[in-house]
Amino acid sequence: MIGCIIQARMGSSRLPGKVLMKSGNGMPLLYHVINQLRHCSKVKNLVIATTTNQEDDEIEKFADNNSVNVFRGSEKDVLDRYFQCAKKYSFSTIVRITSDCPLIDPQIVDKVIERFFSGNYDYATNTLIRTFPIGTDAEVFSFSALETAWKNAQLPSEREHVTPHLRNKGNFKTINVENDTNISNLRLTVDRIEDFELINEILNNLSINPIHLENILELFSRKPELIEINKHINNNEGLDRSLKEDEEFIKKRENSN
Repeated sequence: MIGCIIQARMGSSRLPGKVLMKSGNGMPLLYHVINQLRHCSKVKNLVIATTTNQEDDEIEKFADNNSVNVFRGSEKDVLDRYFQCAKKYSFSTIVRITSDCPLIDPQIVDKVIERFFSGNYDYATNTLIRTFPIGTDAEVFSFSALETAWKNAQLPSEREHVTPHLRNKGNFKTINVENDTNISNLRLTVDRIEDFELINEILNNLSINPIHLENILELFSRKPELIEINKHINNNEGLDRSLKEDEEFIKKRENSN
């Protein structure tokens, strides 16, 4: 069974509470993530995976009000959160989406899922070689691959970001989905207030449902000034922080031996 697990929490270090920030149409960003994914033809089972922190009671309340299943697990060990969630719901194939992607394109998600099933793959994504905008990220992997990563991943970055072990280690069979044109310079994710402002502008200008990447590109062609709103933001900010944590983890491990 295919299950889409959407990780979400209120405690973002860069933009706290962002997943429930309300856009111009009065709906929180997490609503848009769910709404977009409900248009995927390949995904029928959606679960929001949040933390056991009290502040994430709001996310559980949101899930209940929007008829979405919810799972609560570790805040830092997101890999364990995914594994336990997939195990609880008996997902044999997992689609990973993050809640900072309110304009995730259901057509792109379906394409990555199709590519995953086109061969005997353990992991499929559109991010190994990035040609799609940040914020249209989709990852698909088998439960057995997830379990292997869960058992073997040790670095903080591997536990926090779920899939580095699948991408970089072991004998996993992987495949990357690439766009016809490299537009990886565009940011459709929400990490900073400028990102939120851009998403808000897009939602205010596009009344269609769902919103596809081609609709956003057409809007950008008419209003190129929108691209400038968040163009200056470092795309690797979160990963850079995790890699520093890895360095500290390795130093402590070496000193204890």
